[in-house]
Amino acid sequence: MRFKKVSFKNTNGQELSGRLDFPLIGKPKAYVLFAHCFTCSKNLKSVDHISHAFTQQGMAILRFDFTGLGQSKGDFSDTNFSSNLSDLEDAYTFLEEYYEAPQIMVGHSLGGAAVLHVSGALANVRAVATIGAPSTPEHVTHLLDNGRKDLEEKGEADVNIGGRTFKMKKQFLEDLESKERNGVIKNLGKSLLIIHSPQDNIVGIENAQEIYMEAMHPKSFVSLDGADHLMSKEEDAKYAGSIISGWASRYIEVSAKEESPEGEVLTRVGEKGYTTEIISGRHQLIADEPPSVGGDDYGPTPYGYLLSGLGACTAMTLRMYADHKGIDLKEVEVKLTHDKVHKQDGENSESSKGKIDQIKRKIKLTGDLTDEQRKRLIEIADRCPVHKTLEGKPEILTEEVK
Repeated sequence: MRFKKVSFKNTNGQELSGRLDFPLIGKPKAYVLFAHCFTCSKNLKSVDHISHAFTQQGMAILRFDFTGLGQSKGDFSDTNFSSNLSDLEDAYTFLEEYYEAPQIMVGHSLGGAAVLHVSGALANVRAVATIGAPSTPEHVTHLLDNGRKDLEEKGEADVNIGGRTFKMKKQFLEDLESKERNGVIKNLGKSLLIIHSPQDNIVGIENAQEIYMEAMHPKSFVSLDGADHLMSKEEDAKYAGSIISGWASRYIEVSAKEESPEGEVLTRVGEKGYTTEIISGRHQLIADEPPSVGGDDYGPTPYGYLLSGLGACTAMTLRMYADHKGIDLKEVEVKLTHDKVHKQDGENSESSKGKIDQIKRKIKLTGDLTDEQRKRLIEIADRCPVHKTLEGKPEILTEEVK
């Protein structure tokens, strides 16, 4: 993924740390805003997988640390659910001002409750997805049970949550308990996707049922069967990401794609790595190298595209010829390989010095064809335009442009 570290100020002037992941190629179709779970951070591994799923769908996604968590400034003990809602609105404003207002909101656990509370009032948000979200914010108060007595009697306490100790104040508990639904789910006014595991022992599956029953259509529910609350198994997080990103694609308004003029191909490679963006007309592609030579293997190699071009041109040429001649050609399959061979091994070479490029092409023809038709089709394969270009030793003119 291409990503950028970002930061923005919240309403209280504290700097919040974020990460903005971009699609590997092209401009983002839309922007997504992600809210992480209670006491988590933007760097949770499951969030990586979910973010990757969105970038694979051509969307950019912002994840950030709430006040006092991760790399964000501020004291966590001074925060509460209300401050989380404010941080989320500030993240929305940041995207709207510097990039593009998010059309999709995604929240995990208490972050899911947060996006349900704020999304209804955000004009550009078109769809909302929750993962393991409580139906009411106060549901998470059971996580504070080990320090609840001190919180109520002393006003503050060190509370153990998920094996980590957090200093919390009574106001956090009071704020959670004061937050009622007040119709936020019923009046959401956005398309809603609810993902929840029946085996979630932190936020029970009944919460998903309550959210679903209160929400208005369009609404959907997907069971994340077998997953734990944090989606600690990679396959669970990837599955959740694929479901949400695919669902979200239905609801976004796609920005105009960057296009290259007809007959022109544009390629771009960044500061690091070999992953290369290719724009051919209105089509966007990726080229890369395998890990064995330092690449990330996000797409075919340049030679992979060269062979693909020859193979596609061969198949198209045979299709056109067969259609024109009324030949019963059902299918063409072309397999190609490229190697560097010694000239003495080349079938058409006369010198034994040095090496030459050799492309082997195997063509499988399916259909009710005579021997004569098969022979003629193989002859026609050599007449495909790309084949002629490769054999014609094209002149390549290179110049620097500024």
